[in-house]
Parts: sequence; structure tokens; C-alpha cells
Amino acid sequence: MTEQIEVAELDDDALSGAIEALLLMATEPMPAVELAQALKAPVTRVEATLANLVRFYIETKRGFELRHAGGGWRYATRPEHAPVISAYVLEGQHGRLSQAALETLAVIAYLQPASRSRISAVRGVNVDGVVRTLLARDLITETGRDPISGAVLFTTTPYFLERMGLTSLDDLPPLAPHLPDATTLEAELLAATQPMSSSISPEEPHDPDNA
Repeated sequence: MTEQIEVAELDDDALSGAIEALLLMATEPMPAVELAQALKAPVTRVEATLANLVRFYIETKRGFELRHAGGGWRYATRPEHAPVISAYVLEGQHGRLSQAALETLAVIAYLQPASRSRISAVRGVNVDGVVRTLLARDLITETGRDPISGAVLFTTTPYFLERMGLTSLDDLPPLAPHLPDATTLEAELLAATQPMSSSISPEEPHDPDNA
């Protein structure tokens, strides 16, 4: 029998590591309450651990920091490293996009506006890094938030159309030959949002005697 570990019994170091792991995996900022629920730990203890992590990253001069933004916590590169990151990204502007970037861009193009979680659901992997690359190359842009989940939504840009040689999104080729998984997802989402239709046709009233 597999031994079950009680997450709530983690010591301080283990709790810090678990929080780091969850935040690295997350596609959206995670509130302290959500972290506490996932780790079965008191919210006050999680909040204290988060504060300790913030101080630790600053004191050890890490290249990243832990920020509270968008109602939750997430990692971000430190502002002083922006020149290095910008130079690296700009140097790669003329390079070809990776297969992962092309696939992610295709998902956004066909399903826009799309959130990170929705894109990840289609691709089956975390897309944070690829999304940042596409944002840096001005191929996609943030376009508000989902009214239900609050997740950031992404759409393609005019520069995307220019690079693809398209006049509008209507010029995109049919979706099915390229992204069958996305087509399936769209059908499932549509079915989930449609009210259940009656199995009885309005033109032919149900007669229990003929059942």
C-alpha cells in the first residue's frame, strides 16, 4: 500500500518547498487561501511562509522575486534584470519560433480570447514561458480578464496578421486539420454552456399511452 503523507505536518522548510513547487506549477497567481487549502495548512502559516520567501529572495539577490499581484502570488524576474532579458528577447526576434511557440500561437489564434489555463488544456503542458515569448514578440497581447474566473485573456495582434500575411482572422485556414484537440475542446465547451434541450419535440407532444 502506498504511504500517504500528511501535508499539514510539513515542517517550515518543507512547507516553503511545497509552496515554491505549487507556484512554479501555477498558470495564474495563487491566493494564500488556495495555497493553504492545497497544503492543508493554516492560512496564517502560509502567509508567514510567503513573507519569509519574499525576504529570502531579496536578501540572497536572486534573479527572480515573489510578487503579490492579481489577487494572488506568483514569481517574476527582478526589475534590475530587465535590460538583460530585453536584450536576449530582442536578439531572438529574427529567429524562428520553436514548435511549442507555434503550437501555442495557433491555439490562441483559433480560440481567442483564451486564458493560459485554456491554452494549457489544449496543449497539455504549462505555457507560461511560451506565452511570455509571444508577448515579447508582439504576436499576442493581453485583452482583459475572463468575467467568471478573472484569468487574463490573450488575443493575437495586428503584427501577427502582418507576419502571417493575413488581412483578418477570417483568412485563417480551417481549424480541424491543424488542431483537432482544440476543436474537441470547443465542442465540449459549447455543449456545457448550452441549456439542455427537451427530448420531446414541441411539434409532437409526448403521449404516455404511446410510450
